[in-house]
Amino acid sequence: WFILQYMSGFGNEHVSEDPRCPGALPEGQNNPQVCPYGLYAEQLSGSAFTCPRPTNKRSWLYRILPSVCHKPFKPLEEGHLTHNWDEVEPDPNQLRWKPFEIPKAPQNKLDFVSGLHTLCGAGDPRGRNGIAVHIFVCNTSMLNRCLYNSDGDFLIVPQQGKLLITTEFGKMLVEPNEICVIQQGMRFSVEVFGETRGYILEVYGAHFELPDLGPIGANGLANPRDFLVPVAWYEDRQVPGGYTVISKYQGKLFAAQQDFSPFNVVAWHGNYTPYKYHLEKFMVINAVAFDHADPSIFTVLTAKSTRPGVALADFVIFPPRWGVANNTFRPPYYHRNCMSEFMGLIKGHYEAKEEGFQPGGASLHSMMTPHGPDADCFEKASKAKLEPERVAEGTMAFMFESSLSMAVTKWGLQTSNRLDKNYYKCWEPLKSHFNPKCK
Repeated sequence: WFILQYMSGFGNEHVSEDPRCPGALPEGQNNPQVCPYGLYAEQLSGSAFTCPRPTNKRSWLYRILPSVCHKPFKPLEEGHLTHNWDEVEPDPNQLRWKPFEIPKAPQNKLDFVSGLHTLCGAGDPRGRNGIAVHIFVCNTSMLNRCLYNSDGDFLIVPQQGKLLITTEFGKMLVEPNEICVIQQGMRFSVEVFGETRGYILEVYGAHFELPDLGPIGANGLANPRDFLVPVAWYEDRQVPGGYTVISKYQGKLFAAQQDFSPFNVVAWHGNYTPYKYHLEKFMVINAVAFDHADPSIFTVLTAKSTRPGVALADFVIFPPRWGVANNTFRPPYYHRNCMSEFMGLIKGHYEAKEEGFQPGGASLHSMMTPHGPDADCFEKASKAKLEPERVAEGTMAFMFESSLSMAVTKWGLQTSNRLDKNYYKCWEPLKSHFNPKCK
C-alpha cells in the first residue's frame, strides 16, 4: 500500500504521521502523560539543548516501543571501517583509484554495513572534529539489521544501483545523481537491487547546511525547496530471531539485539531529519566574461568549522553547464590548495582527465600537492576555438573538500588493489612553451 512520498524544504519544521493512525501527534505539547494510541514519546537531539535557535536541531518521535529496549551492545567486527589514520606512512602524492570492485553475491555477500571501506580521513570522533571518506560496495540488502552513527553525519552519494533507505522518519529511494544525508543518531536500513556502489562523506562535530549566498543573492545553487524529507511510516513487526541494531561509536561497530523492528515510529515532528536531493536541481553559476571562477560556486552543502569561511567539509559538484569565457583557458587551472580535495565520478567523463578518471573511481589531491589538467587536456584547451560550448554534458563529478589534512588508510593504499600507480604519468608529456623573444 505504501507509496513513497516526501515533504520539501531544507531544515524546516516538519510534521508527519502515518495515515493509518490519524491524530497520533499530541496536540499542544511534546510529552503528554499518555500519548495517543498508547505510544511512547522520544526526543532525538541533533544539537545541544542550548544552541542558538537557528542551529538548534531536534525531533520528537512517537513510537510503539522506545529505542532503549535492547540487549547490551557487544563489539562487532568492523571489517575495513576505521578511523585509525596512522596505519601507514603519509603519502603526499597525487593519488587516483580505478573503479572500486563490487564483489559478486554468490561468493561474497555484502550488505551496506559489511561493504563499508574507509579510504581516507582526519580528526577524531571523540573530540567531535573530523571527517572520513568511505566507499561502499554491496550486493545484498540489510535483513533485520539497521545502523546508526553515533560519531557524525553520513552524506551518501550512490554511483551504481539505487538505495531504498528505511529510516525512523520514513522511507527514501535514492538513485545515482541523487544524494542523501543521514544525520547523527538516526537509525536506517538499506535495501539494494543488485550490485551497488557509492561514496560517503562523514563529518564529526558539525551538520551540513546550505552555503551562504552573499552577492549571489536570494536564489541560486541548491535551493531549499528541492530538499526532500520522508513522511512517517511504521511497522509493528516482531522479530523473534533477533533484530540487530548496529552502532558506529568512536570509529568502531557494536551490535545489540532486540525482538522488534526499530522502524516503529507512528508519527514525528521536528527539524532534525534525514533528507535527499537531486543534483539536477542545482542552479549553476558560472563566469560569463573571462577567467575561471573558483569551484566554491558549485558548493551544494557545507559543514562549517569554527573558523569563519573555512569548511570542515564542502560537498561540491561539477554539473553540465555552458562555458562562454573569452580569452580564457577554460578547464580547471593548475593549483596548489591549502585544502584537501577528494573527487569522485558518478557518470560520464571529467573534463580535465577524460581517460584515467572513471565512474566509481576516485582521486585525492592532498594539501599543497599540485594538480591540474593532464597534458592532453592542456594542449586541446590551449588551441580550442573559443565559442559557447556545453561543458560536462552527461557527466556528474563531485568533490569532498576539507580544511583537514587527510590520511589514506592501508585499505586505500594497499589492500583494495585499486590505486593507479601510473597516475603521475598523465602530466609527464607537459613541455615548456617558453620563448623569451615572443611576448
